[in-house]
Amino acid sequence: MPDPSELVPELKELGGWLYRATGNRSVPRTTIGLVQLRAGQIVGSTYLTALHAGLLRKAGETDRRIDAVATWHTAPYFTDAERAALALVDAVLTANPQGERVPDSLYAEAVRHYDPKALATLTIAIGQVNFFVPLALIGKPVPGVAPADQWT
Repeated sequence: MPDPSELVPELKELGGWLYRATGNRSVPRTTIGLVQLRAGQIVGSTYLTALHAGLLRKAGETDRRIDAVATWHTAPYFTDAERAALALVDAVLTANPQGERVPDSLYAEAVRHYDPKALATLTIAIGQVNFFVPLALIGKPVPGVAPADQWT
């Protein structure tokens, strides 16, 4: 696949705006990284998973916590607020045969930990990573390889 940012230069600007929107400090950057790592795992993207795991490592996150994101439900390494955030991304990205993906009880749990601005930011962070899911799944970029070296 050709480099989408070369074909649609606005993509870089849009990515920058989304990064700035989620970086408003209402939600810890680590929490956002954990949520985006989990999103990469759920959608089955090696690129997104490796990207967000690497960003978390660069930010000083421990391998123990990074490795446990896939099993966060039973892992003892996450705060209640992080668990609420991870539950939100799981609910948004996992089909629910009973219909509603984000039940009122999950929303209420998130509200216990996040004020309105933080909850909006967390929601945008889930949307941010999901915006790039089609590029990751269709374009199949290789983790750790510079974009200039892999887009055809």
